[in-house]
Amino acid sequence: MRYIEPDPPGSRVEAASTEEQLRKENQELKRRLQELQHASHAGRPAKLWHPSRVTIISIVLVGAALLVVAFFTGYIPLRRRTALIRNEAQEQEQALPRVEVVAVERSSQKSDIELPGNIQAITEAPILARADGYLRRRMADIGDRVEAGQPLAEIEAPELDEQVRQAKASLQQARAALDEAQANNEQGKANLEFARVAAERWSNLVARGVVSKHENDQYQSQYRAQLAGVQSLEKAIAAQRSNISAADANEARLEKMQSYLVVKAPFKGVITLRNVDVGALVNSGSTLLFRIAQTATLRTYVNVPQADASSIRVGQAARLTVSNLPGRQFTGAVARTANALDPNSRTLLVEVQVPNAEGALLPGMYAQVDLSSTRSNPPLLVPSEALITRGEGATVALVRPDHTVHIQPIQVGRDYGDRLEVISGLEQGDIVIPNPGDAAREGLKVNPVSAAAR
Repeated sequence: MRYIEPDPPGSRVEAASTEEQLRKENQELKRRLQELQHASHAGRPAKLWHPSRVTIISIVLVGAALLVVAFFTGYIPLRRRTALIRNEAQEQEQALPRVEVVAVERSSQKSDIELPGNIQAITEAPILARADGYLRRRMADIGDRVEAGQPLAEIEAPELDEQVRQAKASLQQARAALDEAQANNEQGKANLEFARVAAERWSNLVARGVVSKHENDQYQSQYRAQLAGVQSLEKAIAAQRSNISAADANEARLEKMQSYLVVKAPFKGVITLRNVDVGALVNSGSTLLFRIAQTATLRTYVNVPQADASSIRVGQAARLTVSNLPGRQFTGAVARTANALDPNSRTLLVEVQVPNAEGALLPGMYAQVDLSSTRSNPPLLVPSEALITRGEGATVALVRPDHTVHIQPIQVGRDYGDRLEVISGLEQGDIVIPNPGDAAREGLKVNPVSAAAR
């Protein structure tokens, strides 16, 4: 706590003038004594001067009078001066201590949030081989910009070509077997019709008693046998059709695998990695050929602290700066948030998307992301040196309207170095002591002085 002492009274000038006056009076007395001595010697030049008793008594009385005058002339002003100093000291002890105070104000409505982030491609994918073989030709390299569906490489796989021809032959065999089964079915249907007519005829003859019953049973059995044969042929046709479907699917699969011999770009982007050369052996599903990234739009992941997480919203504007491009800013927007804090770091993961039509930004860059926003209810600010850290927690020395000190507990927000955000405990316009020190105590009466006025 800084106390402002009053100026001491100007009494030294008065004391100096009094001493000077006494010195002049002593000199005047000495001068008169010398004149008397010279006068006596002038009247009696031949004799020594012997002062009379009256003269001696007069001189003694004059000296005593001078001493009394000198005593009262120096003592009385000294006593008055001492009494004045003592009274002023008592008044100073009884006067209220003067302390500098500042008013609590709100922070700016603009919330300054600048955090580091890593720039990544909006879409990035590895391109693997889907067929076994040797790399016959490579049609793209690192840094090439490619379109969706553009050929990147060609794989040579003679075994796959043979498998495709074998599948086509198997399909032809299945179709021929189906034609044979259908012809057999037609023949079976004709035999079935003949057996049906014979069975009906012999059944009529048996009813008339023309033929024996045994012969009729033979024709009836032949009819049932032909009927079963036709049903079997129909099932054989269905089986052959299934074989054709299987052979057709196998041929389509092999032809699809054959189309994978030409590796194509899945989307428009730039080749960021090339992992093979011509003649290299590639295995299906395991050999990495290329890595492609879509860089027309980039995304940056930022970890926002818990204190600022509530001020982040989807669609909020963001600005990016990178160290290798000084003076340039890239405007983007918050695309999405995790909507949950990481329990380890107590931060909110935020994705910021930035258009990159010119290609100035590259994936993997380190950037500073400015997520400044406007707050509807900005927090209060107090000087950082006004904070009192004691056993009861964070407090400040608040000066009430009756000029008494009150130790007020507060909840501290962000730390700006020279200022602190106060979330709760104070109101706008409250008066606090910026540097209270250990002398600040509850109920102390003070004389507040605005720090700005000094």
